[in-house]
Amino acid sequence: MISLKDALRLAPDACLALVGAGGKTRALFQLAGELPPPVFVTATTHLAEEQLALADEWRQVEDPEQVEAAARQMQGQVRLFIGSPDGAGRRLGLASPALERLRAVAGRQGIPLLIEADGARQLPLKAPGEHEPALPFIETPPSSSPALDGVIVVAGLSGLGKPLDSNWVHRYERFAELAGLPIGAPISAQAVRRVLLHPEGGLKNIPPGARRFALLNQADTPELQSQAYNVIGEPASGTRLLGEYHAVVVAALHAKKVWAVHEPVAGVVLAAGSASRFGRAKQVIEWQGETLVHRAARTALEAGLSPVIVVTGAYVGETQAALTELKVTLAHNSDWEAGQSASVQTGVRALPEGAGAAVFLLVDQPLVSASLIRRLVEVHAESLPPVVAPQAGGRRANPVLFDRSTFAHLLDLDGDQGGRQLFTKFAPTWVPWHDEAILGEIDTPEDYQRLLDLYSP
Repeated sequence: MISLKDALRLAPDACLALVGAGGKTRALFQLAGELPPPVFVTATTHLAEEQLALADEWRQVEDPEQVEAAARQMQGQVRLFIGSPDGAGRRLGLASPALERLRAVAGRQGIPLLIEADGARQLPLKAPGEHEPALPFIETPPSSSPALDGVIVVAGLSGLGKPLDSNWVHRYERFAELAGLPIGAPISAQAVRRVLLHPEGGLKNIPPGARRFALLNQADTPELQSQAYNVIGEPASGTRLLGEYHAVVVAALHAKKVWAVHEPVAGVVLAAGSASRFGRAKQVIEWQGETLVHRAARTALEAGLSPVIVVTGAYVGETQAALTELKVTLAHNSDWEAGQSASVQTGVRALPEGAGAAVFLLVDQPLVSASLIRRLVEVHAESLPPVVAPQAGGRRANPVLFDRSTFAHLLDLDGDQGGRQLFTKFAPTWVPWHDEAILGEIDTPEDYQRLLDLYSP
């Protein structure tokens, strides 16, 4: 189990806004308690008077000139800056000038700043109104510091299956429009996903350059944890949260539990070698009606890896020709003679910036399945370990998943060994696998014939 801070991979001086429904305030103060102190907390909307006690200290700030003095006076870990009472049991959020001053102070001192920027009347789900969310620094970011680093969009899974009405959804009429669901109908996972993906829903007002996180809270039962996968969407659905969000966190914050962190996971197919022991282009020999490189890339795509990068080298022309109809990215390793480490480095350099991890596949192991790859990704999502690898019959096997925290170390590899050089630095999380067939590897013509005899249909 990991912390919410680690699940979001937050920098110690992050500036984040939280919007949506289903546990924003709880997430705000839980994050504030996990980040290195001190932490500044504020709001652009209302906070209830009783919520002031969630901070270690708080100050009423109405004038921008009061901000620096208030920041100096407070000594607690979680320091709340809030506006005046509204006469209805709530506190107003900070006006823009005071908020910009607070952002500047936090930026100069390297202090994290967390901002609640939405209201939901304590309901699990909502759709934003015309004036919502009240994200700061969009039109006039403070000149002395960058704008928002990220926005966390919260949704409460307890609303699933409930009727789409005012008892469960704030601004339920607007939610119905965005979700394409009749008022009063049971709220489905697909409806929640549609609202989270809508430019006038979960993605509304998020500025370019800010990281986007979806926090699926209230996953209090195994059934709701399972339903979270339906909200996220299947890789082949074409409407998946990970297409628009950098990460999706599934949590039960009342119990301070993060169940899973879903991030884009790339695939890297290593297909650059000269196959000297085989005697010809091993990448394009056939296995059950397709070439080895085609099979490896197709399996990675079927497992939901995205993007899938194929590293070419010695037989670049033949390898490219075998992949023409697959949606893969080709990365040529001109230094393929230096060994597998050069191919790993070529693959790492081709990874997109948002990749949370990468699964490295060898082109000469045709019995690796999409289900095995999906299992590696699932184990990684549980706690973001640096390395996840399968074991079969008591032996270590391939493919291997490497978390983004290892990418810089992969770029320092040398020689003809690949990522296994890091196993002493990052102890792998082993995944027992029932099928020892994944150990089958084609190095020589004799290996090829043996596997054909064993596994031909």
